[in-house]
Amino acid sequence: MVLAIAVVVVAVLALSSLAGCVSTAGLTDDGEDAGYVSGDASVTTWDQGARPGPIDLVGTDYAGEPVDSSAWIGEVVLINTWYAACPPCRAEAPDLAEIAREYAEQGVQTIGVNFTDEAGAAQAFERTFDLPYPSIQDTDGSAVASLQGTVPVQAVPTTVLLDRDGLVAARILGTADPSTLRTLLDELLAESA
Repeated sequence: MVLAIAVVVVAVLALSSLAGCVSTAGLTDDGEDAGYVSGDASVTTWDQGARPGPIDLVGTDYAGEPVDSSAWIGEVVLINTWYAACPPCRAEAPDLAEIAREYAEQGVQTIGVNFTDEAGAAQAFERTFDLPYPSIQDTDGSAVASLQGTVPVQAVPTTVLLDRDGLVAARILGTADPSTLRTLLDELLAESA
């Protein structure tokens, strides 16, 4: 009898500890799907000489201007996927805007990719967060598809850094930590072209 009680107690303790491991990423407070897959902020980097690519990101921004990342060969490129109703995207937007301004002086090109929003919602987001860079309107999914073929975009937001040859140097799944992003950019800028 004592052994049976001990087994039940151990089982209850094990189940209660597992309950704390359930991920609620991408869910609202009441458990409903929030419409995005939140990343874990994991960082993947590739050594020079082993980088996938090149990435040729082509599209039209919300102002109707063409965007083609191949025009930036020779410069470091920061690509960020987002959409207006995504809570992690809203959380990281002020930091991304600051980093884009700071690193533009060093020749870093920043581009957003929005595969969800029509112009009204996207432009309101860009104004709210005073984004100093354009975003490709990608409701047809072609820009994300050009990334997916080389570097999987498994969460929103995802940040991808391209080296001066247009090759994938790093990927952050989920909200990008500003200090991590600055470190990655500094390392890429220090590389020879």
